[in-house]
Amino acid sequence: MAFNIPIIKKREVIVTSQKDREIIIQFANPRNRMDGEESRSLVGKDTMSSDNIENNVSYSEKQGNLCTKSLDIKMLKKGGTGLKSIEEQKRCSIRITDLNHKNVAAGIISGIFVIIGPSALILEASSNGNFTLEQTFLWMFAVYVFGGIFGIVFPLYFRVPVVGGHTLTGVAFLATVTPQFTFHELVGAYLISGMLMLLIGFTGFFSTLIGLVPKEIISAMLAGMIMKYMVNFIISINQLLLVGGVSLIVYFIFSRWKTKIPPVIAAIGTGLILLILSHPLGSNDGPTSGVFIPHIQVPDFNALSLLSVSIPLTLLILSNDAAVGIGALKQNDYRIPVNKIISLSGLFSIAASFFGGQSANIAGMASVICSSEEAGPKEKRYMGAVVAGILLLVFGLFSSRLIPYIQAFPKEFISIIVGFSLLGVFGNSMHQSFSRSSMKISTAFAYIIAFSNITIFNISAPVCSLLAGTFIARYIENSSSKGRVEKGQKQPKH
Repeated sequence: MAFNIPIIKKREVIVTSQKDREIIIQFANPRNRMDGEESRSLVGKDTMSSDNIENNVSYSEKQGNLCTKSLDIKMLKKGGTGLKSIEEQKRCSIRITDLNHKNVAAGIISGIFVIIGPSALILEASSNGNFTLEQTFLWMFAVYVFGGIFGIVFPLYFRVPVVGGHTLTGVAFLATVTPQFTFHELVGAYLISGMLMLLIGFTGFFSTLIGLVPKEIISAMLAGMIMKYMVNFIISINQLLLVGGVSLIVYFIFSRWKTKIPPVIAAIGTGLILLILSHPLGSNDGPTSGVFIPHIQVPDFNALSLLSVSIPLTLLILSNDAAVGIGALKQNDYRIPVNKIISLSGLFSIAASFFGGQSANIAGMASVICSSEEAGPKEKRYMGAVVAGILLLVFGLFSSRLIPYIQAFPKEFISIIVGFSLLGVFGNSMHQSFSRSSMKISTAFAYIIAFSNITIFNISAPVCSLLAGTFIARYIENSSSKGRVEKGQKQPKH
């Protein structure tokens, strides 16, 4: 690409479109001039192939947002990188217009999903470990405040719907081991777990592993993981027939009408009203009085907590949260910085550990909700994750006063909320899982293993599902297909 404009030092360029493998760049009027020479105005267009764009022009393209840059013509003529950001904040800034009813609804639903169920498990785990009320509030504060900050910062910066939170399966696991360790020994174990995640993300091991898995296998794993929530959804509707049945009818009506009100929000709102009218909510414990002030905890390290807590907790986060969330993002064709997701999950988990929280990481199922088609236009879904992050942050700051109200909801109603939240995602995952007839066996096994929730040598069901499905797809089904092709090619012509 040649330029015969030696007197122009800098000019603005705007990436106006991208078609196939060419990027069209429009040059705006320059306002700079070299000393002793007259400034000229020029408006022109030129193209360059995307293969050369990295060597000659650096431009910013975040989820389709086009950004204005400044071009140094002399540097470009010499083959250097001649672009500098001058209006990136103006063209690529966070705009409130990216919010819409769909991504806000997805953010609210995923926020509720992360708050209601896991908070009840934290209370159970704290009770099993005989933790003080202050330690329980510290735990709740740490996971939701740092998880919420993670869920605000990451999607705003990378423009991907990564929801922050903490590990639900990790809390379920901790409920079985809290009686065996002191609170400060667990803090030390959480700190080591965060460091392990940071190391795994830095080395890029997880990114390499997840890149080997076919998209259909990831979808089958997601469908299998979600299936248990769907089963509980149907059972809970039967147990709360008035609340669940009417909510389901409302969901179908709003799905048929396709109004601006998302069917999930309409169904959950209707269910909540009916629940209040038919099952008055009450709690034995009122909200706590006084001001809760968090403070840093001193970790206590020992080899037993490392082996019994740190390593299993890290594996649970990577397999049940990171693998599920990253798999959903890949399923929806997002280009995601996998290593940064794992590294920042480790970094935020380290920060949370100093306040008694086991992790602050990508929330798997919540990210599934915010990255799905139901969350609106793809380039704006990241705002749903931001909405969820804000909800988690607020809940964490005021958790000491809000916990009693969360405990008042029946378990069946929580299952109904979760079921409505994941219904559309479940259908899409099932459709994509079995969309290729050549992968019927591998996807079937991946689905069944994920649904079974088994563990093999302490390896959780999602990881077993991905490993088994990928192995069958690559070395059994793929080999069979190649064998049939080769056999057909060797047949003599008549």
